[in-house]
Parts: sequence; structure tokens; C-alpha cells
Amino acid sequence: MSTTAKGTFQPDSDVHISYEDQQKINKFARLNAKVDDYKDELKVKQNDVKNLEEAVEELSLADDSEKIPYLIGEIFICQNLEITLKNLEEAKAKKIHEIHDLEEKCEELKSQMSDLKAHLYGKFGSHINLENEED
Repeated sequence: MSTTAKGTFQPDSDVHISYEDQQKINKFARLNAKVDDYKDELKVKQNDVKNLEEAVEELSLADDSEKIPYLIGEIFICQNLEITLKNLEEAKAKKIHEIHDLEEKCEELKSQMSDLKAHLYGKFGSHINLENEED
């Protein structure tokens, strides 16, 4: 039974890793970590959008004359339903824009990772594993 982990470089092989190759491997790892961070941030923002949509749905049941408490920073202000709905829609649009920006950043990083992956697999073949566990 082999005790080496999947994707671990085996020192008894005759593959030489140059300084430049090591730099590319390190860059790939940094990009991969950044993509993971962006994915986590995307999940949070998508959840925020869902919560804003649910708040709008709940407020559709409210009476127009009611004052709605709305959190701004660390305080609640009471405002009418129309202004509250407008504020929620603006917040939702902002979150959707942020999601779009994060998705673009992820795609840009994945493109860079793809280039690095092609070079590294071309040089090291099966002696290197650059795949995520979840992929």
C-alpha cells in the first residue's frame, strides 16, 4: 500500500523543479486560495440578496400607514413603507452588482489558473496534481 498522498511530488522521480516552476506552482496556489475566498464571499452576498427579497415579500403584507424600522449602520430609523421598499431594492441592486463583480474576478483568476495548469501539467504530467478536491 502506498503511503504517499495524491498529488504529492515523489522525490525519487527524475523530474527537476526549477525556481521558475516553483514560482508558478506557488502562484497557482495563491490564485486558487483567492478563488475559494471569492466563492465564500459570493455565497454570503447571494444569501444577502435572498434575505432582501424575503424582506420585500414580508413588507408586501404591511399596512401603508405603518412606520417600518430600517437598520442603517448601528441604528434603526422608522420610515414609511414606500421609502423602505425603495431602500431594500437599492440594497438588492448593489448586492447584485457586487456579485457580478466577484463572478468576473473569479473568471479572470480561473483563466490565469488554466494557463498555469496547462504549463505545469505539460512539464510535470502525472507528477503534479492541481485539481481541487471538490471538482
